[in-house]
Amino acid sequence: MKRVVRAAVAFAFAALCAGPASAIDLPQQRLVPGGVAAVDLGASDERPVVRIGGVPGLVVGDATRWTAVLGIALGAAPGPVTFEVQRGTQPTTHASVTITPGQYTEQRLRVPPGKVDLSKADLARYERERVHLAEVAATHSSTPPLTIQMQQPTVGPRSSSFGLRRFFNNQPRSPHSGMDIAAPSGTPVVAAGAGRVIDVGDYFFNGNTVWVDHGAGLMTMYCHLASTVVKVGDVLAAGEPLGTVGATGRVTGPHLHWSVSLNRVMVDPALFLAAPR
Repeated sequence: MKRVVRAAVAFAFAALCAGPASAIDLPQQRLVPGGVAAVDLGASDERPVVRIGGVPGLVVGDATRWTAVLGIALGAAPGPVTFEVQRGTQPTTHASVTITPGQYTEQRLRVPPGKVDLSKADLARYERERVHLAEVAATHSSTPPLTIQMQQPTVGPRSSSFGLRRFFNNQPRSPHSGMDIAAPSGTPVVAAGAGRVIDVGDYFFNGNTVWVDHGAGLMTMYCHLASTVVKVGDVLAAGEPLGTVGATGRVTGPHLHWSVSLNRVMVDPALFLAAPR
């Protein structure tokens, strides 16, 4: 029965993805490092092809109006960010958006020394995992996403927001690349949007982790899970369970770390949630 349900979800997912993309709700635009740009590409019979930093970008819409939805790297410098636009057999053109500085806060945490200064064995494990996760993050399926606007994947308050600069035992680390949601261990975690599971694993820093590909370079990652209930290749509907909140990997307590990746850069997940009314 489970296989039949999965097959039905996969069929519905493919059919809906083939429908009019112009009905897709766009994320909130924020032209800062770690933000999202929504650029009007106008009308054309064929879907334009966009590349930013050499990476394919997400284009949604229909022949009456196409929109490029582009992730801006958290490390991007303020100023113009240029991307390529290819329309059928026409010559490639260039367009740009202007990025302004973003303001993010800082947080200082105490963790076991072995989670900051890695042993040789832990460092070797991290390097192996880093190579694999880079391959996962480079996934690009051709089918546009069914939805861009997403639902929060678990119930709970935000305990840490995107872009926060962390110091572990007073040692600076890269800015926070996702949203932390505080919840007790065992709280259900669901897919933020419809998509296909492309990776399930247990990693040194991220703990038990699931990656979901929503299509055309839009992906989500769910970390520190206590348990997972999906496998690679599963097709999920928005809101379908994929695991439970836990405290695996490098953490100070149970919570969900949720990330959104767009054209291979991590962007602010809050921009993909429905704006408060």
